[in-house]
Amino acid sequence: MEQNAQPVFGIEKLYVKDLSVEVPNAPEIFLEREAPQVEIQLNTGGRTVGDSVYEVVLTVTVTAKMGEKTVFLVEVGQAGIFRIQNVPEEQIEPLIAVACPNILFPYAREAVSDAVSRAGFQPIVLQPVNFEGMYMQRLQQQEQAGAPAEVSIQ
Repeated sequence: MEQNAQPVFGIEKLYVKDLSVEVPNAPEIFLEREAPQVEIQLNTGGRTVGDSVYEVVLTVTVTAKMGEKTVFLVEVGQAGIFRIQNVPEEQIEPLIAVACPNILFPYAREAVSDAVSRAGFQPIVLQPVNFEGMYMQRLQQQEQAGAPAEVSIQ
């Protein structure tokens, strides 16, 4: 009985939930010699899928442009199913917003690099991300906006 009360944080499954590659101006774009401007966006989300089981998705969107022309657009939704048991309620959100994306990020980085390479471009290597800093910043923005400090998990 005492062993059941131990906190549990486990990975049940890691998978690519969504992968999209677009090269809308091919083949002409491959004749360009100018280096594109690259923009990277990260989003995380979590939801309950069962008793003490959560799905967390880290979405990475990489857009490369030359002026107004899109060179390529790659979006990866790297997901994981995590078991979180016997953890105080106030600690679940930080686990989902920080610990889970930290686990998912290396897989998302590899998927982005591979997709960009397969599209015919130099691989994009994503730099490490401070998910804890992003989480703290989001909480601070919510506090300043007068919103509750907690973020609901669906």
